[in-house]
Amino acid sequence: MAANLVNLEAVDKVYGTRALLDGISLGVNEGDRIGVVGRNGDGKTTLIRIVAKLEEADKGRVTHAGHLRLGVLTQHDSLDPAATIRHEVIGDMADHEWAGNAKVRDVLTGLFGDLHLPGFESGLDTVIGPLSGGERRRIALAKLLIGEQDLIVLDEPTNHLDVEGISWLAGHLRARRSALVCVTHDRWFLDQVCTRMWDVQRGAVHEYEGGYSDYVFARAERERIAATEEVKRQNLMRKELAWLRRGAPARTSKPRFRIEAANELIADVPPPRDSAELMKFASSRLGKTVFDLENVTVQAGPKVLIEHLTWQLGPGDRIGLVGVNGAGKTSLLRTLSEAARTQGEKQPVKGKVAVGKTVKLAYLSQEVGELDPAKRVLEAVQQVRDRVDLGKGREMTAGQLCEKFGFTKEKQWTPVGDLSGGERRRLQILRLLMDEPNVLFLDEPTNDLDIETLTQLEDLLDGWPGSMVVISHDRYFVERTTDRVFALLGDRALRMLPRGLDEYLERRQKVIDAAVPAVVAAPAAAAKAKPAGDTRAAKKELQKIERRLDRISEQETKLHERIAEQATDFEAVAKLDAELRELAGEREELEMRWLELADDV
Repeated sequence: MAANLVNLEAVDKVYGTRALLDGISLGVNEGDRIGVVGRNGDGKTTLIRIVAKLEEADKGRVTHAGHLRLGVLTQHDSLDPAATIRHEVIGDMADHEWAGNAKVRDVLTGLFGDLHLPGFESGLDTVIGPLSGGERRRIALAKLLIGEQDLIVLDEPTNHLDVEGISWLAGHLRARRSALVCVTHDRWFLDQVCTRMWDVQRGAVHEYEGGYSDYVFARAERERIAATEEVKRQNLMRKELAWLRRGAPARTSKPRFRIEAANELIADVPPPRDSAELMKFASSRLGKTVFDLENVTVQAGPKVLIEHLTWQLGPGDRIGLVGVNGAGKTSLLRTLSEAARTQGEKQPVKGKVAVGKTVKLAYLSQEVGELDPAKRVLEAVQQVRDRVDLGKGREMTAGQLCEKFGFTKEKQWTPVGDLSGGERRRLQILRLLMDEPNVLFLDEPTNDLDIETLTQLEDLLDGWPGSMVVISHDRYFVERTTDRVFALLGDRALRMLPRGLDEYLERRQKVIDAAVPAVVAAPAAAAKAKPAGDTRAAKKELQKIERRLDRISEQETKLHERIAEQATDFEAVAKLDAELRELAGEREELEMRWLELADDV
């Protein structure tokens, strides 16, 4: 029988007048891999902080097994800013000792791409203080994973990791013997790693066996049994359940409840998307042409990212776009967006982009667009339109769509300046859809969104008739909302991947494996090509620029928050806005310099 590691008995936690946890009793045993889900603000992080004894409960008792070895990754690291990466991660181990340790090699390679940490100016000897939040978070994760623990507690571990990094982390955690409690909105990760789920809702925690997919099945069954009205039975979870049963075979493990009950639950639920009907409707809105690219070259400054691209985005196409960082995913969307904005007048440096006459594009970028912080949520939506046509005879008012996206009637009267980052992201998406576009470009749309909001967005997009391109590190979202996957692998070409993201990871692994033998010969070849000193100097300058760009992003985020806080002080807002513009100018100059140096390294 597995030993008990942590036990919570009748735990209460109250903030202000709101009970986040009400009489919670839970346990974590050896070998448990527990995923924690729930809406933003419902208490997921509070719960795991209480489990780790980083925060005290107001009532109840939390007990740890004697000599429990506990590792915790919080959203704010406790690294020593004066220390080097080597000191924090490797400790006192000699080079031959850590280099001969398979676990250390696996963690460093998995999280940083190489034992020598190529993304950092001085490798392992880089001082931590000046690094960005994302870099510090990866260092904190590496430090934790190199150690030995009985229980690991992780809060959003996939943040700042790309598709490859998330895939590596899932495999690493599956292979460990440590118990795990993990908060994440990455549903693919939950399916790969977890064997139990905690669903935090309105002060209660509901337990489910299995990963995320099993949780969806079991929660749907629980709600089916509890439902007393047909309206209750027609909830969002039923459609999610139908997707898991029909749209993504082999995703789930063995259901933990009667198969007959599940079949009864979804008997009258249509497939998530009627592709033929949507394609027909999209064609009527868009005609035959959306975007036609002929022999197109995409550049960022002087650097060529994509060349000789002949490609077509047709009416009703739903495309997932993946690729290595810097390969040109966002640049491609910007090129198409500029062509659409100027009705084909602005063309790429080479080739031609033909834009359909009826194209009405909405582009969700990674940056949260500025909104008047004094406006109420409902006013910000009604500013775009009062009602929206969702296709197939479906129509919603601004208020109804707000509720669909988690803005209750009370929340709709909240000033925009008082919203959290995730709520502003939701509002940004909502305003885009309210403008009734027929082409959507979504660049990392899942940032800051909790699982419930993600499923609501996916449900809305299921019936949305138009063309769509999605860039995302969230595998589940890509698979759920798109029909085909294209990849930019860093060789200036766009390729369709019939087997989707699994094929992408396989191709990337082959590239990495092929590059390993070349590592030894590379220094000699580089020496012949150009002086080593020049290359080293260029690399150092590149790394300095990258760190400065990360710091600029953090400064911009803080300035946006200050603008929201001082929304009524127009003089202060104007001053902060000037600072934002100054940072934007500096960023543009640095990006151009980065592109110049990248060609020389």
